[in-house]
Amino acid sequence: MTNDQHDLELLLRSRIPLVVIETRDEQRVTRLFAKLAVSLAQPVMAWSTTSGLRRIDFDAAPQRHTIEPRQALGQIKATTSPSIYLLLDFHPYLEDPFNVRLLKEIALDYHELGHTLVLVSHELDIPQELQTFSARFTLSLPDAAHIDRIIHAEAEHWSQAHRGQKVKTDRKTLDLIKRQLLGLTATDAQRIVRSVVYDDGTISDADLDRVTRARYQLLETNGALSVEIDTADFAEVGGLRALKRWIRLRHNAFLETDDQLDAPKGILLVGVQGGGKSLAARAVAGMWRLPLLRLDFGTLYNKFFGQTERNLRDALRAAEAMAPCVLWIDEIEKAIAGGDYDSGTSRRILGSLLTWMAERKAAVFIVATANVIEQLPPELIRKGRLDEIFFVDLPDADTRAEIFGIHLRKRDLDPGLFDIDGLAQLAEGFSGAEIEQAVVAASYLAREDRIPVDTGHIRSEIEQTRPLSRVMAEKVAHLRAWARDRTVSAN
Repeated sequence: MTNDQHDLELLLRSRIPLVVIETRDEQRVTRLFAKLAVSLAQPVMAWSTTSGLRRIDFDAAPQRHTIEPRQALGQIKATTSPSIYLLLDFHPYLEDPFNVRLLKEIALDYHELGHTLVLVSHELDIPQELQTFSARFTLSLPDAAHIDRIIHAEAEHWSQAHRGQKVKTDRKTLDLIKRQLLGLTATDAQRIVRSVVYDDGTISDADLDRVTRARYQLLETNGALSVEIDTADFAEVGGLRALKRWIRLRHNAFLETDDQLDAPKGILLVGVQGGGKSLAARAVAGMWRLPLLRLDFGTLYNKFFGQTERNLRDALRAAEAMAPCVLWIDEIEKAIAGGDYDSGTSRRILGSLLTWMAERKAAVFIVATANVIEQLPPELIRKGRLDEIFFVDLPDADTRAEIFGIHLRKRDLDPGLFDIDGLAQLAEGFSGAEIEQAVVAASYLAREDRIPVDTGHIRSEIEQTRPLSRVMAEKVAHLRAWARDRTVSAN
């Protein structure tokens, strides 16, 4: 007997009239109750709006005259032999006071009738008048061993359909795919694995993004949470050596349980605009080979009182459902820096976020970025909420040379044909983003001259550019002064 079957039997024997099961795996629920019919010695009926009541513990014809919810509940109320009734996708009919009252009367008569009503749907909000009579049951999700069996079963089916050919994969990729499938129902995991395997008979590194997309599409995120598929590898980020080392040291502690090490919670990146904070956030996910979710606070806000906080809670729940993952909160100061004009919404948002950060159990690693440090509240930046605050400064000469090389190679240009060191010296005070734009602009200039890009084109663009560190020198100097004794250098 499975744990779910055992736990569900205990719940049913506790004589609770209403059981609520929120799940997309409806077939699994019906199979469980068909098995329980034997041990409980009770008939099990299932109702749906397309077929009415139908006995499922043995093959029986549906009772078409009970298609309407009122008719079905009326017949249940009139039946004297104790039975279990699965009400499938009944949630739209809970808005009808007549149906709610019928459900309540059946629950009140439990000691006489002995009926157990089981509401099964992907989402269920139980009316307050029924909550006293109800208990929720949560199906367990497949563990790693179960996911492994699902993958092997689908691979075997594909092999049989293709004259004994074997599905091609490697252990590292297979382990990453399994990790992405944890947290899904067996039905959802099976569907995703089947689509991957039957596409080309391989489970490859290219399928990781596909699995992440499929998993994300199962969530309802109200648009505030998006998945970033193109996560850069840390090799594509110039400099940031201290940050890279910090991340590498915590890789295993985040993904594997270690009684001697606390799992890392997250980091805050502050620094000059264009210095590489956003790229670093993407790179953390790329280095750990995890999904990257981006939380857009602008989409969260709603004019109706309390709706913004609910949107945030829904987004954070969705992030937990994607665990293990990296949650990127870009320009966090804009979300939590409010005033009287927003009726305290920003303070409530901050409170909800801080509570979640302190209490979450799921493996969600936060990477928050900020540009305006004066707007960061003390509650957020104190130790305990996040593990460390890193300052992303303007790149030094060696890092500027590294960044030039990265962006030249991205455009199929050989860095060895350029005076990289000379360009790095000339670009003093440039951010990584400004260096990239110099290379981009040089490409247009070379196209106009109808010759390949050379050092002269890039030098010309650098000389014509006034970097932000000069245009806003006072603000940059203030930011550096603030960070000197308050943060850890990312470089």
